[in-house]
Amino acid sequence: MKKLSLISVCAAAIMFSFSGCAQKSGDVAMSECKTLQECANLAIERKSELESKEVALKQKEEQIHKLEMDLQKAQAAKSSVKCPPCPTPKCDLFPPNAKPGECYARVLTPPKYKIVTEKVLVKEAGEKLVTIPAKYEWVTEKVMVKEPGEKIITIPPVYKTVTERVMVKGPSKKVITIPAKYKTVTEKILVSPEHTEWKRGRGPVERMDSITGEIMCLVKVPAKYKTITKRVMVSPPQVKEVEVPPVYKTITKRVLVKPAETKKITIPAVYKTVRVKKMVTPPQVKKIEIPPVYKTVTKRIKVEDSKLVWKPILCKTNMNADTIRRLQIVLKKAGYYHGPIDGIYGPLTKAAVRKFQKDKGLPTGALTLETLRACRVAF
Repeated sequence: MKKLSLISVCAAAIMFSFSGCAQKSGDVAMSECKTLQECANLAIERKSELESKEVALKQKEEQIHKLEMDLQKAQAAKSSVKCPPCPTPKCDLFPPNAKPGECYARVLTPPKYKIVTEKVLVKEAGEKLVTIPAKYEWVTEKVMVKEPGEKIITIPPVYKTVTERVMVKGPSKKVITIPAKYKTVTEKILVSPEHTEWKRGRGPVERMDSITGEIMCLVKVPAKYKTITKRVMVSPPQVKEVEVPPVYKTITKRVLVKPAETKKITIPAVYKTVRVKKMVTPPQVKKIEIPPVYKTVTKRIKVEDSKLVWKPILCKTNMNADTIRRLQIVLKKAGYYHGPIDGIYGPLTKAAVRKFQKDKGLPTGALTLETLRACRVAF
């Protein structure tokens, strides 16, 4: 009862401190604002701060309520157990058999479970109707698929191919014109005869013109000839009559050997062997009893609730940075701790310890010596 009253007093003190701080800071801020808009903004900020503090206060109240419930459960669990002999009547408020130099704390031990195997009825007994289908067998039968009849067929005519030589053009005469024949001859003709002419110069035969004083020579110029080519007719053109022989052509033609005719043919009946499915036994209905179906189920049953017990812990009195550093190394290797190896028992280390304790089924709520032993950390 004293613990319950102490917890209530603590809660009231926390509420009073929250409300007092909020009121004081709000009054100072409101006195500092200059305009109405600033005052309104400050009022909104203070309101949001109060709401957040109210949420925090509510969480604290829930934590206090949870602690009260845990304490009531622990007291109810211990009411059936006799208190060990101790010098004072307040023995449940202190750890039993405490050793000097050690720290103790109430920690929450995990609930204990046991595995129970049970045979559970999954499906009740019943009956079902099974239809046995009819039995059939295959037999072979000869079936007429087409009746007998007659048909008239036409035999086509028979032809053969023969070859004949046919005159396509008779004998005749034609007149051929033979053109004249020519040849090319070369002839030398006189262009200018031999003659003499006067030329200026000096020589044995000379004549001086008394008027000009020039010397004139009489020179003999030989005759000049030119070679020409001309076409001369050798024989005149002629007309000749020639005999033209007849022209023949080989042709191929089809000659009828046998004319077309008709013939009557009798068509026999057509039969086919088929497989026929015939029923041997008719279908039947059979009743079958279905036995019940059981299943072996493994269940996890709680045999002991979690409770608060006194356990030796590592506290500031007996805690050192080297122990925490070695603990952080072990938890980091196991994948629980993801922070720095700094030897500080901070939030990251506490969260890693809590997760390790839950996974290993160890008491939670503090860093117990049992947890250090499980981590193989000397203390």
